[in-house]
Amino acid sequence: MAEDKKVAATAKPVEKATAKPVAKAAPVKKEAAKKETVKKEVVKKETAKKEVVKKPAAKVAVKELVKVEFAGKSYTNEDFVKIAKDVWVYDLQKEASQMKSLELYVKPEEALVYYVVNGEITGSFAI
Repeated sequence: MAEDKKVAATAKPVEKATAKPVAKAAPVKKEAAKKETVKKEVVKKETAKKEVVKKPAAKVAVKELVKVEFAGKSYTNEDFVKIAKDVWVYDLQKEASQMKSLELYVKPEEALVYYVVNGEITGSFAI
């Protein structure tokens, strides 16, 4: 029996000694693993936010065309503006760069276009 006590006495300290370092080492590894997992999750969330960003849609230009037809004649908006600019330069002897604004009023029943240039100068021309 004395031998049993000696074996038991020697066995207990060995078990306690090996049990303590294993128990302390395991929590340290788990904490390190948890920190790495948290970092990975944060990175994944940031990349998901970058993918969700929407780009503005490109604007589509609308082509506009205005035509006035009467008495067998046909004029577009550009035709009226060109004639008004010619009247400004050649008839009124003004420079084209002096024209800041132009308003046109088309009266087909009279075959005339009335104009207002720069909000002050008025007149008309035949079409």
